Amino acid sequence: MKKVYTLSFLFCIAVSGCVSTQENQYAKQALDTKLLLNDEIFPIAKHVPIESKKEIFHLSDEMKNFVRQELDPLRTKHHKVHHLVKHIFNNDNVGLAYLSNANLVAEQAYNNKKANCMSLTIMAYALAKEAGLDANFQDVLVPEYWVRNGQYSMLTGHVNLKIKGVKQPNTSIVWGEKSFEVDFDPFIRKKNFDTEVIGKSTVVAMFYNNKGAQALVESQYNKAYAYFKAAILEDVDYAPSWGNLGILYRFLNEVELAENTYQHAISLAPNSLNSMTNLAILLERQGRYDESRRLDSAIIKQRIKNPYYHALLADEAFYEGRFESAVRHYRRGIKINGEIHELYFGLAKVFDAMGRKDQARTAMKKAINANKIPDVERQYIAKLSLLKQ
Repeated sequence: MKKVYTLSFLFCIAVSGCVSTQENQYAKQALDTKLLLNDEIFPIAKHVPIESKKEIFHLSDEMKNFVRQELDPLRTKHHKVHHLVKHIFNNDNVGLAYLSNANLVAEQAYNNKKANCMSLTIMAYALAKEAGLDANFQDVLVPEYWVRNGQYSMLTGHVNLKIKGVKQPNTSIVWGEKSFEVDFDPFIRKKNFDTEVIGKSTVVAMFYNNKGAQALVESQYNKAYAYFKAAILEDVDYAPSWGNLGILYRFLNEVELAENTYQHAISLAPNSLNSMTNLAILLERQGRYDESRRLDSAIIKQRIKNPYYHALLADEAFYEGRFESAVRHYRRGIKINGEIHELYFGLAKVFDAMGRKDQARTAMKKAINANKIPDVERQYIAKLSLLKQ
């Protein structure tokens, strides 16, 4: 099987995993970070315009007027949050739609009406703070999940908002005794995943890391470096930025820099299977097969029960034209968890490519039944209609 580099990218589901430090020798190998940032390789990176923290959270006059006119008059916090979420998704107002690669600052997300969950959460945070609400970002710790972007598999992450308030049920807001969460992913809202509060600087680093990852898949290497460096300078302990910088170095055949950067990423996040995977690929390509196999073995032990890992393998197989292998991996994922609509959709896609239309239609119907997101349902129904022709 051809191994594909996996980028860390914040969309709507975050990273978790556990590998013992006994198995993970690289977890202890922290390095001087100054040695890992090499500006000389990227001579024009310094000219890349980077959004400032102020620009990321800036509100336009229109956004401030919304807060003054519609949120400030409301008496309770939960009414303010209800109205804020309703305003964001109401087509008569902002009417925002989800777009995975729309890495936008708050004002752009509001004006463009398309954003990913990171940008949605940044925008909601900025509006909430303007309304005087006590809002904090949270990293949601959920199983590894990948999306395909050309030849790359991108590991996605998720953040939401925690706002102090009172207990009250709502479909878009999860309430606790003294606080509630604003989450733009319906799947996450239905699960009881652990969360941890993260600082504003970490969120800015995540934003820069997203922009850098997108530039990397578009082969804009100076731009990618500029954003990864900005992320690191904003939060030097945010491991995914280091991991992605390692991938960038590998693409430019800076092998020693790549290895050291991967090792540093692992030292910051010893349970990061993503950085371990990319290091294993690098070691294999250097002919260091024993080291690579040891890492692979530790990684597979952790991922084998993750249905999304089988989806990743299926997606790689499909991308390479190995359709029977793709079917097997999708079915293994479904056996672990039969409620994931993406697995059925992937299976339908493979069957369609194989000319097995009846099986494709059956899988597509199961995808529709398992899905709970209206926008996705419309897409699935449209695809099912095409399969019926």
